[in-house]
Amino acid sequence: MKTISIIIPAKNEAEPLVTLLSTLANAYPNAEIIVVNDGSTDDTANIVNASGAKLITNPYSMGNGASIKAGARSASGEIIVTMDADGQHDPNNIARLLSKLDEGYEMVVGARSYESQASKRRWIGNQLYNYLASIIVGKKIEDLTSGFRAVNAKKFKNYLHLLPNGFSYPTTITMVFFRNGFPVAYVPIKAHKRSGKSHLRLFKDGLRFLIIIFKIGTLYSPLKIFFPTSVFFFFTGLLNYAYTYITTERFTNMSALLFIVSIVIFIMGLLSEQITTLIYSSTDHDRDS
Repeated sequence: MKTISIIIPAKNEAEPLVTLLSTLANAYPNAEIIVVNDGSTDDTANIVNASGAKLITNPYSMGNGASIKAGARSASGEIIVTMDADGQHDPNNIARLLSKLDEGYEMVVGARSYESQASKRRWIGNQLYNYLASIIVGKKIEDLTSGFRAVNAKKFKNYLHLLPNGFSYPTTITMVFFRNGFPVAYVPIKAHKRSGKSHLRLFKDGLRFLIIIFKIGTLYSPLKIFFPTSVFFFFTGLLNYAYTYITTERFTNMSALLFIVSIVIFIMGLLSEQITTLIYSSTDHDRDS
């Protein structure tokens, strides 16, 4: 039986933590439960101490991703389970994630249903992220941003340095695992209505998630981003040249500029591909040494 560490980032989630920690302690008495107090101003620290769980306190609010990284560095389990402190994630679903992990997967993600989304707009946004990320990695991603997941602790810790400090850490670790060829699975879950106010800002964090997808896309497989862009500028230049040649029999500066941009973007893609290979080769070397 593999050892388990359950990491729970918490910011002003004292009320739901009482029930959550009690449930986890009863269901998984041998698990290491780690609560990372991310600059809370409520009674979070006292509740965690009273429960017997391990408490890590950030001196100020550092972000969801930073809390996960702090918890992971302190975790001793062979499997890391991450979940929210706000009551959305049902502890009973942890067993389902672990069962799927035993089938040979390195990470299992709790994929939220439509009913679990806070609003129709958020569901549409998440579906867009899933679709774009699926194109980049070439695999179906059912829930890119879910924070409820079970993962091989050793492999997870190898890539902590790539994870951002904000809410987009699930996006990053998902695509990193796909990039390295680690098998990832999804288990459908129904998330409960959260207690308290969400710390996620729809438009600001939504834009950040979108940027992260393309950022990690260039880290995952740069040519999948750069090559189509290069082709777009090349054919735009070709169409512009055809139009100006037919109308004025000239090769214009605009056509030349578009062709040059196409070539520059393609070269940038090749260089980025080489840099990406070096980054992962270096990480794999550090892991094996």
